[in-house]
Amino acid sequence: MAKRMKLAGVAVALGLMIAAPVAKAELLADAMIGAYNTSGLLEQNRAVLRAADEDVAQAVSSLRPVISWSADATRQFGTTRSASTGNQISPTVSNTVSASLTGELTLYDNGQTKLAIDTAKEAVLGTRQQLVSVEQQVLLSAVEAYLEVRRTLENVALRENNVRLITQELRAAQERFEVGEVTRTDTSLAEARLAAARSQLAAAQGALTIAREQYFAIVGRLPGALEPLRSLPELPASVDAAKAIAVRNHPQVKSVQHQVAAAELNILRAEAAMKPTVRLAGRLTITEGFDTDRFSRGGSLGVEAGGPIYQGGRLSSLVRQSMANRDSARGQLHQVIDQVSQNVGNAYAQLRIAQASLASTDEQVRAATVAFRGVREEAALGARTTLDVLNAEQELLNARSAQISAQVDQGIAAYRVLSTIGRLTATDLRLNVQQYDPVNYYNLVKDSPLQKSKQGQQLDRVLKSLGKN
Repeated sequence: MAKRMKLAGVAVALGLMIAAPVAKAELLADAMIGAYNTSGLLEQNRAVLRAADEDVAQAVSSLRPVISWSADATRQFGTTRSASTGNQISPTVSNTVSASLTGELTLYDNGQTKLAIDTAKEAVLGTRQQLVSVEQQVLLSAVEAYLEVRRTLENVALRENNVRLITQELRAAQERFEVGEVTRTDTSLAEARLAAARSQLAAAQGALTIAREQYFAIVGRLPGALEPLRSLPELPASVDAAKAIAVRNHPQVKSVQHQVAAAELNILRAEAAMKPTVRLAGRLTITEGFDTDRFSRGGSLGVEAGGPIYQGGRLSSLVRQSMANRDSARGQLHQVIDQVSQNVGNAYAQLRIAQASLASTDEQVRAATVAFRGVREEAALGARTTLDVLNAEQELLNARSAQISAQVDQGIAAYRVLSTIGRLTATDLRLNVQQYDPVNYYNLVKDSPLQKSKQGQQLDRVLKSLGKN
């Protein structure tokens, strides 16, 4: 009877993991902040955006004078024989140096340069939206890494508890076998289950190691104690409302819209290239001799006009090509809008599935807990076998494992919904980070400043702070 009381008194809290209080436990926001601050992918795409900003500066430079210089020193030598030299062979040597300064300014080009600037600006705006897409990708990866570590941590604790429980059941079965209350079959069953539980624990620990490495790669540090997800983000009330928000605000949609605008401008640029241009050109030249007093100095200034007459149909082809690219961009916009809407619907479906699964597993855990306790008590009174206890314990283990996965899946699905509507950004989440300002660099370079100008020196300081020099 004492041994039966010992079995009945086995403390089982399967799935109820009491964590010791840990100071400064990490929150999900901490993981997203770490990913935002350390992401190499974000740094890469910020550099891509700065490169696009420079396209505007280069387009602006076409409106300004182009000034260049050239210089050469020449030594001419040889021999001559002529009537002026009395048919005698005489050497000739001359040393000259010359320098020239040329300048050119486009006065009129039918708006080609202005259109090029506007096209580059549209490309910048589109690239900014691509950067927002990358930011969402990085933050969603942080959410997934955080919750996957939580999933594997709880599974490890669950499997450890399972090993402890089966070990106690095996010990109890062995004691009952020694007094003849059960057969060798009962102890063998417990031994087999214990071996399986240890194998599952090893697998869970391996999954935890993988999840920790993934967290390190995304967040930039190994995870410490992670707080459970306390609440889900606020989401639109319906799928239709979410789709309407996504079509208006999703960065992929906005990026392609700017691509369409740039394609429209490229058509106008191709048409303008078929028209004449007017340029102001000037040249100053100085030539002096080393061994004589002779020199020449002069210059020229004039207005030049010109335009294509026939280029084998190339310019007309460029116009048609620009139109085709515009049509392609429009088609891509429709495709992106459809894809974004579909992604919203899929994300909400996954969220609903996770919510339904969580509700079901909560009930499953409740029922399995009651069943396990009942079977355990009945086994203590001899009305149930060890196999019945092990089976009930396995049911409870499976239920709790499914509950953990459903909780994690619900959190990931909720943040995926945010991503599909374009609101998974540091600004929308109000993350405590020093946000990258894409406008700051653009404002410094958009006017194509000279390196030695005040604005150029300020730009040098910005580049140094970015670690690019």
